[in-house]
Amino acid sequence: MSNHSALYPKKTVFISLLAPGVVLYAVIALLPILGALFLSFFKWSGGVHKTFIGFENYKNLFTDIRFWNALKNNLIITVVSLIGQVGIALIVATLFLSRSVKLKNFHRSVIFFPVVLAAIIIGFIWTMVYSRDYGLLNFILRSIGLESWIKPWLDDPDIIMYSISAPIVWQYIGYYTVIISSGMTAIPKEIFESSDLDGATGWRKLVYIIYPMTRNTIIVSVMICIAGSMKIFTHILVMTGGGPGSSSMVMALYAYRNSFVKYKLGFGSAASLGIMLISLIFILGTRKIMGSKNNDQF
Repeated sequence: MSNHSALYPKKTVFISLLAPGVVLYAVIALLPILGALFLSFFKWSGGVHKTFIGFENYKNLFTDIRFWNALKNNLIITVVSLIGQVGIALIVATLFLSRSVKLKNFHRSVIFFPVVLAAIIIGFIWTMVYSRDYGLLNFILRSIGLESWIKPWLDDPDIIMYSISAPIVWQYIGYYTVIISSGMTAIPKEIFESSDLDGATGWRKLVYIIYPMTRNTIIVSVMICIAGSMKIFTHILVMTGGGPGSSSMVMALYAYRNSFVKYKLGFGSAASLGIMLISLIFILGTRKIMGSKNNDQF
């Protein structure tokens, strides 16, 4: 009896510590999702009156070519971000292991600085950089005699998604560098010392030592990158507003416009849930494809 009675205070303490987080998560995440699910079955423009229409919003959503174009744009951002954010971060984190790199703390601070800036600030800064008339990018091209390279970076539908992806990649390289660097700290130093004695170059270290031993960390980074890219919003809203036309429309902006510009709140709720579902499919699919040597980490 004494052993059982001794467990009850521990359970009480455990529940009391866990409860605030669970309640906070329910209020911030679960309740809005359930509310959106409820509203997605109605035709609602605000106010008291709602008209139940069943799955009509979902039917309209998945037959709307604009939604699929928005998904295509999200996929472009996702691919560019995976290569630019996680790929470059892996290389940078590997360089930080090199003894030849000096002032490592300074470089870490500089590369991480954009992460702490709000997305709206990044959007405004890069809008000025891309400006055709007074932007920094075209000024540099003009100064070095590459006037033929000057383009309307935020007005050309053929390059707009790549122009938008650049500041997104630039902002979050430092974020994934920190994550991957933390994973590298678990690699025993003896392994690197042995590889140095064997004459392994930086590239061989990356392929045969760093990547296999930080595989799970990289998988987590990839999943976070996909989730962030699929819900990207503020950068697009500030830089292009989805234009020109709808050439830079993304799913989050699509849901926002339907909900708060067109006041199709029921349809907007269905669009939001569609974004969540598609994002989960891509994230879980990526996890399945990449696999994990240690599933306990997930």
